Amino acid sequence: MNSMLGFCTSPEFVNHLTGPYHPERPDRIRAIALAVRQAGLIDSPNPFPDFSLDTQLKPIGGEKLLEIAPGPADEETIALVHPHRHIEHVKHISQTGGVLDQGDTPVSARSFEIARLSCGAVLNCCDAVMDGKVLRAFSAGRPPGHHAEPDRAMGFCLFSNVAIAARYLQKRHGVGTVAIVDFDVHHGNGTQAAFEDDPSVLFISIHQHPRTCYPGSGHDWETGEGPGIGATLNIPMMPGAGDEQYFEAFHSKILPKLDQFKPDMLLISAGFDAHFEDPLAQIELSEEGFATITRLLVEAANTHCKGRVISALEGGYNLRALGRSVVRHLIALRT
Repeated sequence: MNSMLGFCTSPEFVNHLTGPYHPERPDRIRAIALAVRQAGLIDSPNPFPDFSLDTQLKPIGGEKLLEIAPGPADEETIALVHPHRHIEHVKHISQTGGVLDQGDTPVSARSFEIARLSCGAVLNCCDAVMDGKVLRAFSAGRPPGHHAEPDRAMGFCLFSNVAIAARYLQKRHGVGTVAIVDFDVHHGNGTQAAFEDDPSVLFISIHQHPRTCYPGSGHDWETGEGPGIGATLNIPMMPGAGDEQYFEAFHSKILPKLDQFKPDMLLISAGFDAHFEDPLAQIELSEEGFATITRLLVEAANTHCKGRVISALEGGYNLRALGRSVVRHLIALRT
């Protein structure tokens, strides 16, 4: 097993156009591309040489990341989670131009194509880990996925990338049980909807309390349905919560749940909008906070999953904070 960390992204991700004032904008990918190169984590040329931020990260030593090229997910794989009518709806609205959901999920001519690529990037990370090319991998793609319910695009998300990856691991690679930990500041309602009645997938979401934050779901009493009761754990955090409150929640709730479930694979929905500088919510994590919770998840993976972790970008809308937080997440995944 190779010990290095895989990193999958593409300059094509900027071609999902959401409009000039939308928070889920192409510059998110440009900011990450700049940050990982400033930190010296990869050596390839920056595909966005004209993009700059008034921040400079110091180069970090250690092993370089193995760059993984993404390929688009095929529609049959997406259909592991989404019915074909949803896939066709996203395709049609992208072709004609318009807005999915209630106005916050705009699409443009190439959005369907780029959403397939974003999903495929996570799947290629799965393949790289399962084939032994890397021990862990991170996908920096957009559009994100965790709000997309099986039959509904919403919250900037077209397809439920991490949910599809969990099903792909089970169907393509024969993985038995999968745990998904979502630390985006918003509840991962789409991922939860995909697995509410499935005891083979543990879904854990720690997020700002739904009474105070989009999408209004993710109460602690939402624990699954039918045979899946107990395989959903929601941990709402009140506005103003920061590193110490998150660390306590990880030690008292998340890590014990992972120890109880003993997953064969760990997936992370890595949203960085719980950062104290992010404009869309009121949680106050620091970059070191993201690094610490990532290290805790790596330790859990070392115990239960042979160290294997696949992480996928979700939110994060302050560009400087996003780039710095992704770098700290990657360094922690590399340990």
